[in-house]
Amino acid sequence: MSTPTHPTTPVGRLTVLYDADCPLCVHLRHWLLRQRQLVPLYLVPAGSQQARLLFPALDHAATLREITVVGDRGQVYREASAWIVCLWALAEHRPKAHWLATPAGQPFARVTVLAAAKWREALKGPGADDRSCEDGHCEVPGPPG
Repeated sequence: MSTPTHPTTPVGRLTVLYDADCPLCVHLRHWLLRQRQLVPLYLVPAGSQQARLLFPALDHAATLREITVVGDRGQVYREASAWIVCLWALAEHRPKAHWLATPAGQPFARVTVLAAAKWREALKGPGADDRSCEDGHCEVPGPPG
């Protein structure tokens, strides 16, 4: 029996770029870190110097407007697809991710992402996404008390 030359797993690690200035995003970051991960999740503040070093070709202004997940082979997931791939990485939520990726589940994923975006926009106010993290002010807040 021969050993395959290519790994059989489509992705070995996912980097989740999240808005460190958004309370909902930070809450979801902490939630993701508490889950049992089948695929390791590396969470990095969107627009940060670290994100720019890791992914120089990425549109970092866009990552501040919408959740973006980058696979270790260069895959880029945005919006609903990003949420689905995050759930797919989690042991308890992989079956739900498979369903959300189907034609029957995709509308639910889109509505959830749109609702989260509206809630986030209301929390942050107009123009909040125009800021940059290059100065290091988008540090990760600690988990809720």
